Amino acid sequence: MKSTTLIILSFLLFMEPIQSAPSHAFNSIFSFGDSYADTGNINVLAKNESLYTDNLPYGMTFFHRPSKRFSDGRLIVDFLAEEFGLPYLKPYLEKNHSFRQGANFAVLGATALDETFFKQHNITRFEDPINNSFSSQLKWFEELKPSLCQTTKECKNYFGKSLFIVGQIEGNDYIVMFSGLLSVKQMMSYVSTIIKSIAGTIKELIDQGARTVVVPGNIPMGCLPSLLTILKSNDSSIYDPKTGCIEKYNTLSRHHNSLLLEAVKKLQIKYPHAKIIYADFYKPVINFIRFPQRFGFTSKPLIVCCGIGGEYNWDQPRMCGTPNVTACQKPVTYVNWDGMHLTEAAYRYVSNSWLKGPYADPPILDARAN
Repeated sequence: MKSTTLIILSFLLFMEPIQSAPSHAFNSIFSFGDSYADTGNINVLAKNESLYTDNLPYGMTFFHRPSKRFSDGRLIVDFLAEEFGLPYLKPYLEKNHSFRQGANFAVLGATALDETFFKQHNITRFEDPINNSFSSQLKWFEELKPSLCQTTKECKNYFGKSLFIVGQIEGNDYIVMFSGLLSVKQMMSYVSTIIKSIAGTIKELIDQGARTVVVPGNIPMGCLPSLLTILKSNDSSIYDPKTGCIEKYNTLSRHHNSLLLEAVKKLQIKYPHAKIIYADFYKPVINFIRFPQRFGFTSKPLIVCCGIGGEYNWDQPRMCGTPNVTACQKPVTYVNWDGMHLTEAAYRYVSNSWLKGPYADPPILDARAN
């Protein structure tokens, strides 16, 4: 009964419109992460290579054109910017923007661990080198910093009034390991190392002057339609009967989130002057899948909106953005956009749950800059 009440309260909170920015909000937002937050950095790194996100139906819902975002519309960073009256974050690698009100360092495929780590452990990653990890994004931040502030005091004052978002990124570390044919048991042995990298990034930013840091946890990886398609099995025991997701990968996500929450609590003790917020990404998404109609989603929440073929409407050779692949008519009723990323509707719900609660501790609006 208690959990049902919480879900209903969450739904009511999600449905509230985002309010205008309070007078004591943030003056800027700095985002570190992967394709769940990327607003164009991968386009710069890809140079002249055409990306799926360069084509409709990406961006169809809000921007009505491809917006370099891996969704049909806005991402969580966009909703947070709207909440605090700030412009949508520009990708740092485009360079030709003013970043006084924030910058986005997030990039598709980014990992918490460096390329050297994977090489040292003989874990291969597709055919591309890893050059966009947290350490790379921190270097980009260091490059930008002199244009924003000069002295230590000035920087602490400036960044103390900024909102920092560190993640969601770790999913790619596990995808790298998955592509390297590691078992979930083997991946479990690396979770603490990944958490250490995330915690190190948070420490570095706080030392630079950050006072409010949002740290998103991992999504339920076992519910990704792409993974469900690749690992499709006739063995019903691998699936959670309540969700239809692959349980061992969700167990990995929960273990990761448990250790991440522990790390955040330790950082909160070490840096009492800072507001370090653990933002739960797992629970809101798993609730969308378990109780989709309570949130206005279709009764088949594991089906992809933009895709083609198969049980989950996802086929790797024919992904969203490629010729003859169309999107559903109402993305607002879908949880998953393209097999790996969420729809604007899902991102809106998650962002509201972080701003107002109950899936952020403390809620961002309670921890905003004074």
